[in-house]
Amino acid sequence: MVTVRSTFFLLLVSLWTIPFGILVTLAVLLPIGARYRIIALWRAGFMALCRILLGIRYRVIGRENIPSEPCVVLAKHQSAWETVGLQEVFPPLVFVLKKELLRLPFFGWGLAALKMISIDRADARDALKQVFDQGRDRLSAGYWVVIFPEGTRVAPGQTCRYKPGGAHLAVRAGTRVVPVAHDAGEIWGRNAFRISAGLITVSIGPPIDPADKSAAKINALAAEWIEGEMRRLSPHRYPAPADAPSV
Repeated sequence: MVTVRSTFFLLLVSLWTIPFGILVTLAVLLPIGARYRIIALWRAGFMALCRILLGIRYRVIGRENIPSEPCVVLAKHQSAWETVGLQEVFPPLVFVLKKELLRLPFFGWGLAALKMISIDRADARDALKQVFDQGRDRLSAGYWVVIFPEGTRVAPGQTCRYKPGGAHLAVRAGTRVVPVAHDAGEIWGRNAFRISAGLITVSIGPPIDPADKSAAKINALAAEWIEGEMRRLSPHRYPAPADAPSV
């Protein structure tokens, strides 16, 4: 039944995306706020399908840590869920994503219309420049910027090197960094077509003030908090220290 539900969900999401991809693309002549309102309807449908068809629910802890002004969000990336779910948690936002996604029919067209920050990961120097230039522009326009510092989806219990681009953006823009951990990968794998039912926990950490901190320090603080929180959310994924007392 899990396979049947997952297949039906992916089919319905595809059908749901087509008209909204066309609509938001045609709305490119309208103010960007109007485009975000269109996508808010698509997102509501996506989350409803997650809830009704897949049995996926989510909770947020640390919501009080969300500042009132636009910030840079450094988040764990485990599945496709958080690319939509985080849009319900935070104010209007843009993601930093690989430019290849913009070529996808309908879905990619919508991303382009929403002025997401697309980068060429094959050209690291240009990618950083795009993050800095477009990131500051989006922040100044009142949009939050979400970056997955590990650069790719990572399986639960694993980690990759945290790239400092988001921390550099925060320093240059003078805005705070909000670290985010979650366990979406426990029920929706990074390349899985079988999506399980369950409860996703999104945990929001205290914002990191860039004042008097280097980008390296900010990046290290964010990584430390996220990885520490992941051990609390998914303790079964992390082996106990060798010197841990037996129970």
